[in-house]
Parts: sequence; structure tokens; C-alpha cells
Amino acid sequence: MTTALPAYDDLEAAYTLLRPMVRRTPVVEVAGGDLGVAGRILLKLEMLQHTGSFKARGALNTVLRMPEGTTGAVAASGGNHGAAVAWACGISGIEADVFVPATSPPEKVRRIEAYGATAHVVDGYYAAAYDASRRWAEGREVVAIHAYDAATIVAGAAGVGIEIGDQAPYARRVLVPCGGGGLYSGTALALRDRVPVIPVEPQRCPSLASALDAGGPVDIEVSGAAADSLGAARVGDHAYAVARELGAAPLLVSDDQILAARRVLWEQCRLLAEPGGVTALAAVLAGLVDVRDGETVVVVVSGANHPTIPDDVVRPVSS
Repeated sequence: MTTALPAYDDLEAAYTLLRPMVRRTPVVEVAGGDLGVAGRILLKLEMLQHTGSFKARGALNTVLRMPEGTTGAVAASGGNHGAAVAWACGISGIEADVFVPATSPPEKVRRIEAYGATAHVVDGYYAAAYDASRRWAEGREVVAIHAYDAATIVAGAAGVGIEIGDQAPYARRVLVPCGGGGLYSGTALALRDRVPVIPVEPQRCPSLASALDAGGPVDIEVSGAAADSLGAARVGDHAYAVARELGAAPLLVSDDQILAARRVLWEQCRLLAEPGGVTALAAVLAGLVDVRDGETVVVVVSGANHPTIPDDVVRPVSS
């Protein structure tokens, strides 16, 4: 079965609809030498988006396009999508029920509830929460909002790419964290034929890489430091179709490299992102991307929903 991908007109229409309600997140330059590369690095700070991640874009685009009279929505999420759905439904006066795996940080559950949704915590990772949400929705008049594999989610996330195209038209490459693939596919479609968009996955959650190896999306085991935000056990059909069509080759980074990137981001910029949010930056710091002198590479920092400043990021400085 062929997945129908949103056309560029669909992406522009979504961006126009959302523009008055979402933030045009900034790009911040970090000197390449501070990151051990020769070229120029621009950080696209989606961590400053409403609800603390890029997920607000796709969730709001989906909610605004629900059938008239919709009163209830259901979603499964590692946390960020759930907060975004809760926020978007709150704006629209729609009740939201969000299923979250017990492996997600408690702070993410509290944020979902703070935005007015009902959180249901289930054992396991995202796949278990998704299955539970589908069972709960049976017989109820609610609209399901998928975390990453829906045309409205992809079109909403494409706003990240549209903004990058305007903010950094000279970029040679764009790197994005990839879990289920909504951010990757939206950004890649928005920048298609302009600049390559490279998905970066945790080694312990390689859903896109596994799909490309297998010739289609497959179920995988997920775990690790970034599993709460990038722990999709099966990559989305949209992301797989985009990656196949554009010939993408995902980069894989280890937990140690991800946590090191968090420390560097804090030390260099005083920005605290969640592990999944710095996965693309980890690829640069690990030397997986050749950033040459005179080149500009954009790195998307996708989320910042972490409850505290952990010891592995900030260590006391002795006086």
C-alpha cells in the first residue's frame, strides 16, 4: 500500500493556519569551534515551542481540522505529544484523554494533566500506551490523534522546515531527531529539492533504520535514554515513504553520545533539552557529520520537557 504524502500546498496551508497560534522558534548560532567542527552550526530551538516541543504544531493542526461538533479526543504519547494534544484540545474546548507509558518521566504526565487532559498511565513503552488507547476508544465518540503517522501531524511539523528555509536559506544540511518520524517527514517534505534533511535516531530506538533495512516498517524493541520521546517501536508509514523517496540514511547515536550532547548544550548555551531533543546535536558532536569550513548545518533541538537539571548535565564547580 502506497502512503499518500502531503503536497507542498498542504504544508503551506497548515503553516498559514497555525502561524498566529504557534511560535516562530529562533535559530541560534554556535561557533563550530565550540563544537569541534570547522563550519557553522545553527540550532533551531523547537524546545521553545508551546508545550516545550515541536509536537504543538502537528497536534494543533489536527485539532483545528477535526469535524465540527467533535467533543472528545484520544491520544497515546511518550509525553510530548500528549501535552501538545492536551494544549490544543484545551484551546478548542475539546476533552482529551491521553495514554502514557509508565516509562515516561512523571513530570510529563503532570504537564498533560496541567493542560486539562486526563492522563492514563500504562505499563511498558509507547506501543503499549497506543494499544491501550485504541481499546479505550472502542465504542466512544472520540477522535484519535496519532503521535506521528498522520497527514495533519506531518503537515503541522513541516512548519519547522518552512521556517528553516526562511531563516537559513544557505544551509547545506539539516539534522533532526527521529522517533516515529513526524518531524523528519514534515521537515524533509518542506525542504525537498532545497537541502538534505538527515534523520538521527538513538541506537536503542532505530525504528527508521530498521524499516529501511527490512524494506518496510517493522516492530522493534526500544529502550534507552531517549525512549520517552523517540521510543516508537514502529516508524510511521509517512516517514518511511519520505525516507525511501529521498534516499535518506539515518544516523545512529549512543546513549552516551546523547547525554554528552545535553551537557555540551548546557555548558555552551545554558539550554537544557531532554535526551531525545539533542539526538541530532549528538551526531555532530560524535563526528558523524562532516561540517566543513564555510558550510552551515542546521540542527533541530526538538524538545525540553525534563523535570529537573540532572547531575549528569550540570556538576557543581568547586571553588
